Amino acid sequence: MLNTSMLRLPASCVLAILALPATGAEQLAVDLDAAKTNVAFVLSDVLHTVRGTFRLKQGHFVFDESTGLISGEVIVDAASGNSGNSARDKRMTRDILEAQRYPEIRFTPVKIAGSVSTATTPSTVQVTGSFWIHGQAHDITIPTRVQMSQHDITASGKFIVPYVEWGMKNPSNFLLKVNKEVEIDLTAVGHLERP
Repeated sequence: MLNTSMLRLPASCVLAILALPATGAEQLAVDLDAAKTNVAFVLSDVLHTVRGTFRLKQGHFVFDESTGLISGEVIVDAASGNSGNSARDKRMTRDILEAQRYPEIRFTPVKIAGSVSTATTPSTVQVTGSFWIHGQAHDITIPTRVQMSQHDITASGKFIVPYVEWGMKNPSNFLLKVNKEVEIDLTAVGHLERP
């Protein structure tokens, strides 16, 4: 016989039960390895293409496989740009990025769309978050390829920074015309911690 007292649960209790995480879901924590993480940039002008790198200061994030929520941040040293030309790098640091005023470039992820496979096969997801550069935040979504092993994770993605549109100086002059967008190619390698 049906026990009618079971049917009289308050709505808040029903919602709380439905909101419980599915069994088997887990939160994963990642600490990025600065020595193995590569933050590269590509900037074109009319004569040639400039390639360089920035140095990762630190990176840590936690994501929940069941909800797709992610927190943490990736922090890059804005003064560490290295294209192999010291005069150009000094100008980029001082005049374009104004690294003395804005010493860090940050990405703060908030959501992952798509499923991250915990197997050794790679996954492709969309990581959405806030990209802080030159003192301003910009919402971006980065298509990201993720591969996990038992203890490590590698995530790689490319995105465009329209730096002139975002308020930074255009280094072009009457002799040199530089693209107003720079491509960032990030390969992040980190250590995985499972609960």
